[in-house]
Amino acid sequence: MAEARRIVYAGTPEFAVPALEALVASGSAPVAVYTQPDRPAGRGRRLTPSPVKRVAEAAGLPVYQPPSLKTAQAQSELRALTPDLLVVVAYGLILPPSVLDIPRLGGLNLHASLLPRWRGAAPIQRAILAGDRETGVCLMRMEAGLDTGAVFACAHLSLDDRVTAATVHDRLAEMGARLLVDHLPSILEGSVPALAQSDVGVQYASKIDKQEAWIDWNRPAVEIDRQVRAFDPWPVAQTRLDDRILRIHASRVQVPVHGFAQPLPGTILDVQADGVDVATGLGVLRLLRVQLPGRRPIPAEAWAHAEALSGRRLGSPP
Repeated sequence: MAEARRIVYAGTPEFAVPALEALVASGSAPVAVYTQPDRPAGRGRRLTPSPVKRVAEAAGLPVYQPPSLKTAQAQSELRALTPDLLVVVAYGLILPPSVLDIPRLGGLNLHASLLPRWRGAAPIQRAILAGDRETGVCLMRMEAGLDTGAVFACAHLSLDDRVTAATVHDRLAEMGARLLVDHLPSILEGSVPALAQSDVGVQYASKIDKQEAWIDWNRPAVEIDRQVRAFDPWPVAQTRLDDRILRIHASRVQVPVHGFAQPLPGTILDVQADGVDVATGLGVLRLLRVQLPGRRPIPAEAWAHAEALSGRRLGSPP
């Protein structure tokens, strides 16, 4: 770039940390960082800074934390920074058109899906729940619509039957950081076109509701396994054993189907060396890592050694 451009960065969770670190390391450190206000966290409910705020402060970058960017005061503060570009990565606050009009080159968003599939709040989890074989990250020009802007570039990631939301999250965060620093110079120079998204294949990744964590054992084993993987590390798939809630942190679909009879879904069939087999509506799911109330997650075989399980039945959502 012939001249330094004024970049303002907006992000909040861990997913947004690698991109900020990459900007700083590449010599394109933002002139300011926006992140959500400190939130109560932990048992003491102490105000805790966001991951992005911690990184920004460590790098000596000015940090702004308005509760909203819809107010005249917040927009005035942003305007005073005279930004050329606003880079947004999982910021978590709505940016009205009046905000996107402030930077000379508008807003650039790093989104964790292969647009137009999985626009919205939870693209990683929705991709795993749907059994997608591929996902990725895209650099998108921001506009008023929900993740509808033209796309500058994407990076692709293959998905197998073992990935979890946690592993995909970390991989896409790193891929997105590289994608950003690789394409930022040409975007700032206006030498790379942004291609309009197709109207075909649009899917919306709605926010995850905790109620979705309840396992319905009438569903096929492959779908329940996706649920377990999609909800790791949050909200964690769960079921009932008598009057207790059992959280399932890891599982694996067993092939072929266990036995010849078709036991009732949710029935604990057997204890294996590496887990506990449970009947589903189609096939068997082996529980690999579980968590009882008030306890830490443990290998499922350790749980089986602590109490008799075979023949008991895991329950349905309340």
